[in-house]
Amino acid sequence: MQFGIFTVGDVTTDPTTGRTPSEHERITAMVTIARKAEEVGLDVFATGEHHNRPFVPSSPTTMLGYIAARTERLQLSTATTLITTNDPVKIAEDFAMLQHLAEGRVDLMLGRGNTGPVYPWFGKDIRDGIALAIENYHLLHRLWREDVVDWEGKFRTPLQSFTSTPRPLDDVPPFVWHGSIRSPEIAEQAAYYGDGFFANNIFWPKEHFQRLIGLYRQRYEHYGHGSADQAIVGLGGQVFMRKNSQDAVREFRPYFDNAPVYGHGPSLEEFTEQTPLTVGSPQEVIDKTLTFRETFGDYQRQLFLMDHAGLPLKTVLEQLDLLGEEVVPVLRKEFAAMRPAHVPDAPTHASLVAARDAAVEATR
Repeated sequence: MQFGIFTVGDVTTDPTTGRTPSEHERITAMVTIARKAEEVGLDVFATGEHHNRPFVPSSPTTMLGYIAARTERLQLSTATTLITTNDPVKIAEDFAMLQHLAEGRVDLMLGRGNTGPVYPWFGKDIRDGIALAIENYHLLHRLWREDVVDWEGKFRTPLQSFTSTPRPLDDVPPFVWHGSIRSPEIAEQAAYYGDGFFANNIFWPKEHFQRLIGLYRQRYEHYGHGSADQAIVGLGGQVFMRKNSQDAVREFRPYFDNAPVYGHGPSLEEFTEQTPLTVGSPQEVIDKTLTFRETFGDYQRQLFLMDHAGLPLKTVLEQLDLLGEEVVPVLRKEFAAMRPAHVPDAPTHASLVAARDAAVEATR
């Protein structure tokens, strides 16, 4: 099982000091956080894509390419890549290039985004969001698997005898996760292609995501990719830790209350009761995270949001130390002990290449 972190890249005033980092400070902090994630033994670093303030990660592949050059083992991903407002041709080429530069340490999560004004900024209509996601991914899927593509759809100009360059590393495209917090159509899409489904269940009660993941698993089996419990599932989460849980709650409360993601809504106590947010000791994080398997079944990737709401870099790095040293080693052991042998690990470039080669050998 893979453990890692994702960032939304918000530039938020620290409510305890009144200080707001510059965009430059926030961007360089995200790089520092990614390198720290590798240092403490995490598997994945993922960055969101946003084109509106107070967020800065408008060019995920640029950031991930730089991080790839500064790391050796870390899997690099997105959370998310906007399949609706990005040209699928550009996604195909950008991520294939990144795949080569990172020696295969790349996958991506596709999503529609949750900021309405982004659509007209890129010449799209939010009312076409689902249709855009379906059509654009169909084209992206082909561009990575066919050397020459002839294509015509509704939302972009046709392609005639087009070859996306560079070709994917080893002729194996990056693994794709489809991210959704509300749309069964996206769960269906992930199942149809045999891709991963990432439920970023950081906002809504678990019952909502149980239905989405259950649908994805059922349809994954329906399309012949494996049994329902072999479907590739990822989950989001949020944590803030101190050795003493009371200290964690006291320190994190002002950040929670003012967070651009969920501040000024439910109380901290209500939010921790209804969502994966855990504010407390490392043991409390372990205990709550282990319950996710009971709710959603065996899954392959767990990402935590840790660097948001104005938390200073020093605090985030302390959180990563606790996560890497006290939490993840226990979670790895416990999840591995409970996982049946037939449930696969999270796909990597190496495992996808091996599966491709095995399939070719089997046909000889």
